[in-house]
Amino acid sequence: MEKVIVVTGAGGVLCSGFAEFLASKGAKVALLDLNEEAAGKVAEGIVAKGGIAKAYKCNCLDKADIEAVHEKVLADFGKCDILVNGAGGNNPKCTTAHEEYVKGDESAQDILTFFNIDEKGFDFVFDLNLKGVLLPSQVFMTDMIGRKGCSVLNVSSMNAYRPLTKIPAYSAAKAAVTNFTSWLAVHFAKEGIRVNAIAPGFFVSNQNRALLFNEDGTPTPRTDKILRSTPMGRFGEAEELLGTLEWLLDETKSGFVTGITVPVDGGFSAYSGV
Repeated sequence: MEKVIVVTGAGGVLCSGFAEFLASKGAKVALLDLNEEAAGKVAEGIVAKGGIAKAYKCNCLDKADIEAVHEKVLADFGKCDILVNGAGGNNPKCTTAHEEYVKGDESAQDILTFFNIDEKGFDFVFDLNLKGVLLPSQVFMTDMIGRKGCSVLNVSSMNAYRPLTKIPAYSAAKAAVTNFTSWLAVHFAKEGIRVNAIAPGFFVSNQNRALLFNEDGTPTPRTDKILRSTPMGRFGEAEELLGTLEWLLDETKSGFVTGITVPVDGGFSAYSGV
């Protein structure tokens, strides 16, 4: 895969794995993350194994910053062939204490409920997940115009289809990512730029670890509910996303595929609960 691939959110658990895998296939990988140290460690690991990679500090909510990083990537590697939009996440200010309405929620002051979700926190989650796709796409897709074999891969979530309790902003934002993926695919279809998404089910990452495990490492009641709702009865492993990633990015295998979001979820989306 002799491509220049830009991965945002590359310092995180899932997207660092994407970057390592793509580099192992011969791609030149630009790792973008606000946490330059985390992305740098991933890049160092790739280079140590003989791959080609470089980390860039980038705020994916600041278009001017993205444009500045774009110029650096152009100078270091050339034009972007593939963009993987992996930046995203939730915010504790948008995580409700209760899974369902409890009497008194409307007047509660000491816990977070639907009625006192922080508006700025809600905006941040939407911006991080949706603008975090929009803005890098606006910048790096300029490289793809008039060239063959280019594509965009967004990271959505099963939250987009089955919104989870307690995290309304994240669920709604990922639904927007899935919708925007389809819109973008149609908009650029005749230009030959394919746009698809992966919707991971439950994978343990930095952003959800506190919801899934107690401080002593034991599973929370939420983990028990998740595993009961996942027919395979376990969390996914990061490497189990890589086959779908490779398929969607390889135009020789999926050249007529655009506008779809592929669930990788251990059967979560197929299970009715009974």
